[in-house]
Amino acid sequence: MTSIATERVPFPAPRSSPDRGHAVLARLTARTDVAPHIETLPARAGETVDWPAWVPPPLREALAVPAPWRHQAEAAALAHAGTHTVIATGTASGKSLAYHLPVLTALLTDRRATALYVAPTKALGADQLHLLTSLDLPGFRAAGYDGDTPRAEREWVRRHARLVLTNPNMLHRGILPAHGAWATFLRHLRYVVLDECHAYRGVFGSHVAHVVRRLRRRARTVPTFILASATTGDPARAAARLIGAPVTAVTRDASPRGRTTFALCEPPLLPGAAPPETPRPPGSVLPRPSGSAPLGSSGSALPRPPGLAQPGGSGAVPLPAGDDGRGDLRPVRRSAVAETADLLADAVVAGVRTLAFVRSRRGAEVVASMARRSADEAVPGLGAQIAAYRSGYLPEDRRRLERQLREGTLTGLASTNALELGIDVSGLDAVLICGYPGTRASVWQQAGRAGRRGADATAVLVARDDPLDSYLVHHPQALFGAPVEATVLDPDNPYVLGPQLCCAAAESPLTPADLELFGGAPARAAADGLVASGALRRRPHGLYWTHTGRPDVDLRGPGGPAVSVVERDTGRLLGSVDAAAAHHQVHPGAVHLHQGETYVVDSLDLDDGVALVTAEEPAWTTHARDTTALSVVGVRRYRDAGSVGLFLGDVEVTHQVVSYQRRRLGSGEVMDTRPLDLPPRQLRTVAVWYTVSAGALAAAGVDPADVPGALHAAEHAAIGLLPLVATCDRWDIGGLSTAAHPDTAAPTVFVYDGHPGGAGFAERAYEAAATWLDATRTAVAQCGCATGCPSCVQSPKCGNGNQPLAKRAAVAVLDVVLAALCGPSPEARPGA
Repeated sequence: MTSIATERVPFPAPRSSPDRGHAVLARLTARTDVAPHIETLPARAGETVDWPAWVPPPLREALAVPAPWRHQAEAAALAHAGTHTVIATGTASGKSLAYHLPVLTALLTDRRATALYVAPTKALGADQLHLLTSLDLPGFRAAGYDGDTPRAEREWVRRHARLVLTNPNMLHRGILPAHGAWATFLRHLRYVVLDECHAYRGVFGSHVAHVVRRLRRRARTVPTFILASATTGDPARAAARLIGAPVTAVTRDASPRGRTTFALCEPPLLPGAAPPETPRPPGSVLPRPSGSAPLGSSGSALPRPPGLAQPGGSGAVPLPAGDDGRGDLRPVRRSAVAETADLLADAVVAGVRTLAFVRSRRGAEVVASMARRSADEAVPGLGAQIAAYRSGYLPEDRRRLERQLREGTLTGLASTNALELGIDVSGLDAVLICGYPGTRASVWQQAGRAGRRGADATAVLVARDDPLDSYLVHHPQALFGAPVEATVLDPDNPYVLGPQLCCAAAESPLTPADLELFGGAPARAAADGLVASGALRRRPHGLYWTHTGRPDVDLRGPGGPAVSVVERDTGRLLGSVDAAAAHHQVHPGAVHLHQGETYVVDSLDLDDGVALVTAEEPAWTTHARDTTALSVVGVRRYRDAGSVGLFLGDVEVTHQVVSYQRRRLGSGEVMDTRPLDLPPRQLRTVAVWYTVSAGALAAAGVDPADVPGALHAAEHAAIGLLPLVATCDRWDIGGLSTAAHPDTAAPTVFVYDGHPGGAGFAERAYEAAATWLDATRTAVAQCGCATGCPSCVQSPKCGNGNQPLAKRAAVAVLDVVLAALCGPSPEARPGA
């Protein structure tokens, strides 16, 4: 696995440094009460090689590159020879040239050859199309084919384009179902480029893997696949699972890199907040309650898997009681959103071209709006150089922002991860990362947006009130020098495999050879189940789709069509919201932000997929609240650890948005809570959970009255720390805790995948339970707050208002669990 090499150096004096990005660090150190942790990634010289002899001279001239880097030439040569290849090198290392060389060579030397470029985002595809058209090469036509392509142009693309740039969803819904119209293009398909393939992980990646197999099935001969990835663990294996064939990896990065100064910081304390205690050193433990029994001692007997009470029955249990209807969060520190907005404004005032990554659409809008106001206060009119970027904008708005960013007319941009992947943004001085994005790979992708073309750069990670963010700030070794995560996907997931087989059968009958292509034994088993259910019919020539319409399969999970956001008074379409997020983001009464303008949602019609909004400027924000219930369906694996049981199994989760809070702008004070009448949503998925005997908790000094709060706090912290061991984001997973779950008959903490059928996260948590829960215990124990805060056990996504929570009792619970799994000695634990 690959790690990022760094060197620790004293914090440089910003005023004496020629690096403009240090203006951001100067303001950062001036405003925070705790000095940021600084790492410096040293500069690196590049290594070039001669041009491959097979590259046509006109292509060399058009590219205007003196010589390729060694890794570019190596990957291009492999692909030119017909070897499936993945190039997994750092951001701005020139991966695009590695696949353009063999692809464009084939198109220029063979007038019939075609190629397909697939990117995970429309922005990346548009960026590559801009690059290709700027080369002005004769002999072939490149064209985009995605949801933004006007219908009048689509027929022209099918007939005349030889290099088509698209995305997985359009390949799945638009190209493969109409493969007859694409017959000529597919018959001569030589190359398929899968750019930024590390984005294809979890359930989404598993779906894309089968879309690729469907593409292979339609091509007359197997095209050569070229995959480009950010630095990731075991790229050859992940790429092979994605395309269903062996892949050769090129991972040694020979491109030059400027020096990057990387800061980790926490926002300052709020006025009147007590400063946190000095964090305990790693491996230290809290004093145990007096009179507690030795860890691991037996208490009341735990039920074993055969004794699970009525699996799949009515065991839907709400989160612990105690919610007062307000769910106030009393943060100790200033919000990361406000801190990032101020840093962005300061950077723009100083003329530092800066990109701020924010985790949510709403957050990106808020950061941009706050930064604009601050910049205008400093220099009237300067706020016009700051904008927001996110999915859900109209196509013309996205293209305009992308163009302004390339041209440099925008000095500051607040974006979701929509701009994380591959877009060539030259000349950026600094990157701000508002909250840990969930994986180390994403951190380096986002930080790599600055300093392209070998220039020096500055990156700042602003920690949120989140246990994982706080852990990384106080344990920077978990980020710097740590291995980058492997991409996790599971094409054999039956919740993915079955629907994709239906899509393939709707395109043409499935043969035995096709089932081998789709996975062999798992595909045959899934096909048998589809025949039994009536979805497929077995005939001498194959398996036929039995329905008249096409299967409705969403690559990113169920949820239905996006909800359109429409201004009531004018009928103007503002944008859209994913159906899965509509209950939270555009419920009646919600405050909706769009390009700096504020709207209030009047109504949400889920049947028609429309949210009507009115332009207003309320003095509050809104925060939706939901409830969660869970029942155990079955157990896959189980570990008996005496007083503790560790389980992996199938569960059914029920979510319902039941109310929303109005919080006063500025102070965050909860004004009131208003009820909502929205339908529940069911999810069948995979969970990891542990049970603890009541006797073991009592022996550890956990008062029975504190058990619900202790489990609830341990659940929140565990969700926040799971991305340390699994390639996931805390918003990809959920949890539930209860002092007496009817399906386990014991105090239980569940953490589950937020995708139908699971996404591999719970399995990874089960396998790495000791490491995961030890990091969880350390983060809670070392937090300086007295009774729990957003940096340890409070969760911004809690549907129960963060009540009840019992921080110190949570540490005791985790001590019991870790002692049973790893032994009672802290020195024996992972990372001690």
